[in-house]
Amino acid sequence: MSKQPRKQRKFRFNAPLHVRHKLMSVNLSEELREKYGRRSIPVRSGDTVQVMRGDFKDHEGKVEKVDLKNYRLMIEGVSVQKPDGNQVYHPIHPSNLMIVEMDLDDEERNQIIDREG
Repeated sequence: MSKQPRKQRKFRFNAPLHVRHKLMSVNLSEELREKYGRRSIPVRSGDTVQVMRGDFKDHEGKVEKVDLKNYRLMIEGVSVQKPDGNQVYHPIHPSNLMIVEMDLDDEERNQIIDREG
């Protein structure tokens, strides 16, 4: 992989979906790090996250939608009001979040967590 910033940006911009999913990794809380022996994991809808930076700092909520195209997450309760009165989600980048509780209903995700290396 190149060190050049323009090639780094091009890689992220042109990344296929399976790579974008990995780029949407979110840090785990201290308890989850000790429990699973991992620092971060790709986020999914259904996970409970805490906002660490920005206007909604310290807010906890469930991930409602993952936007792989724009690398953003929509979180329950993190919304702004438009001038016409409608509430819309405020998209947040995964680097500003921390997973507090994981949704472990999916068997494939459990295999990913248990996997060595």
